[in-house]
Amino acid sequence: MNITLFDGSVKEFENGMNALQIAKALSQGLGKKALAAKINGEVVDLSTIIDKDCSLEILTFDEPEGKKALWHTASHVMAQAVQRLFPDAKLAIGPAIDTGFYYDFDVARPFVAEDLVKIEKEMKRIVAQNIPLERFELSRADALELVKDEPYKAELISELGEGEAISFYKQGDFTDLCAGPHLMSTGKVRAFKLLSIAGAYWRGSEKNKMLTRIYGTAFEKQEELAAYLKHLKEAKERDHNKLGRELKFFTTNDAVGQGLPLMMPKGAKTLQILQRFVEDEEEARGYLPTKTPIMAKSDLYKISGHWDHYRDGMFVIGDEEKGDELLALRPMTCPFQFMIYKAEHHSYRDLPIRYTETSPLFRNEASGEMHGLIRLRQFTLADAHIICTPEQVSQEFKDVMKLLDYIMTALGINEDFTYRFSKWDPGNKEKYIDNPQAWETSQAMMKEILDEIGIEYVEADDEAAFYGPKLDLQFKNVYGKEDTLITIQIDFALADRFEMEYVDSNGAKKRPYVIHRSSIGCYERTLAILIEKYAGALPLWMAPEQVRLLSITDRSIPYLQEWQSKLKAAGVRVKLDSRSEKIGYKIREARTERVPYMVIAGDKETENGTVSLRKRGEGDLGESSADEFFATLLSEIADKKIF
Repeated sequence: MNITLFDGSVKEFENGMNALQIAKALSQGLGKKALAAKINGEVVDLSTIIDKDCSLEILTFDEPEGKKALWHTASHVMAQAVQRLFPDAKLAIGPAIDTGFYYDFDVARPFVAEDLVKIEKEMKRIVAQNIPLERFELSRADALELVKDEPYKAELISELGEGEAISFYKQGDFTDLCAGPHLMSTGKVRAFKLLSIAGAYWRGSEKNKMLTRIYGTAFEKQEELAAYLKHLKEAKERDHNKLGRELKFFTTNDAVGQGLPLMMPKGAKTLQILQRFVEDEEEARGYLPTKTPIMAKSDLYKISGHWDHYRDGMFVIGDEEKGDELLALRPMTCPFQFMIYKAEHHSYRDLPIRYTETSPLFRNEASGEMHGLIRLRQFTLADAHIICTPEQVSQEFKDVMKLLDYIMTALGINEDFTYRFSKWDPGNKEKYIDNPQAWETSQAMMKEILDEIGIEYVEADDEAAFYGPKLDLQFKNVYGKEDTLITIQIDFALADRFEMEYVDSNGAKKRPYVIHRSSIGCYERTLAILIEKYAGALPLWMAPEQVRLLSITDRSIPYLQEWQSKLKAAGVRVKLDSRSEKIGYKIREARTERVPYMVIAGDKETENGTVSLRKRGEGDLGESSADEFFATLLSEIADKKIF
């Protein structure tokens, strides 16, 4: 048989060899490193027999699919260990994720840290036994019989379509429902660590039972695991959920509710700074502000399609069975701005019209999905909708990209993103508006624009908005979990649903296109990124406190009060610390709070008309006059320097 390898070369092998045998035939070193294989684009076990011409890629830990094969096997090793130690534990799901793996268990008593030590010890025994993993398939009836004592597995099997393969993996005394792929034996899971315990609702729904989830990770070598654990420790120090609270940017309260953060003065000030910056930039680029209600009748969302496609994610007010008028808190702004557009008649000469709004939005996120400021039930979006002719779509999209680049550069995070071109899934009729021709046209339009811009992007099926394709700016938090900060969407459908029109140059009525976009994303999520990026030491121009004045003696206080007045008059955010504390204590406190500049004065500085300067990250800068310091400070703020 002829095998086309990853580098494009073609080699001949005997029929009936498995993927591992071919890997060893290519190189003994490759055979040792091999974890899984990809045959004609499908990831499979190394034990898979090949008996005809195909393309073949051998996957090692260097490839994402290779990592996931190792991590997925590690999750099975953990589940086997749990059931050995806790025989009554029921199995839910145990997938590989971006940074390792987890498994959900239904147990009488939630696991505690001491249990993880025992589970790890049992996992080491299982690894040392080097137990082979064997894949097999069963009929639906036989599969249900096999998992009769595992209710969660039985539920998953019952939902599989007729004719779908029902596969299991067996390793010694442990068998699990699983599609794979896996390693050939447990002995390859050498360096692993169980990291944490969390609660997780079955299938992510609060209506279901709360399970206990154990997170872990694994590597090929102990030194790689040690390096990752060190990185994880550093990440925890930068975690905005920890650091943001310590620095008093935000807090939460059980009486208020999950996903509803309370922004403290420092956090609120930072959001205000960012909001003013964004709104000024948008105004300079021709955006028109709107202010719309935070709720609307269900009628509005039925027109847009959100009622059909998004109702589960909305907060609905009123009881339909009692005949109440149903209202819903808005999950997005577009339907409201479309009604503003429809309030007037428009000619092609009016377009493009760019409506913008800093809008509080509400989404009914599941409890297990929320984390700090990253995913919330109420958040603030820099939202905008560009209503334009088909001919204007390309240039408007490119101008949005220029705005995003300017803002992300000012924030210092322009190189921290990847781009995802999110497309529809033609087979998912419930999720998307069913208009294949419009989907193909709009996706081709977006692809052409992205290729003209020249950015690198990945394509992702089944990630589009229900009304059109989108470009997502993806970021990873300190733990490596990916999320979306900003989207730009080309909408082919909602103008028609809302009967939006403009009159073209020939006097004919036409439907416009709509570009949905944000410019900084969700403000709260962006703040989380900035806290993690800078470990709380926000760049000078956006820092809630830019300068702290520190008095050495009471006699220097009036002198520093004069500095404070001048700095405030220049628009600088400044605070005077005139407490009767030692100067060393005041300096340490300002450093802990990540204040960019410290201005220190005692009797000598007061007499000389100078101050002693300290700069975050640089330490003591020596003495400076007011003119020198003001010039440097105001220049750095105006230039939005990142240091």
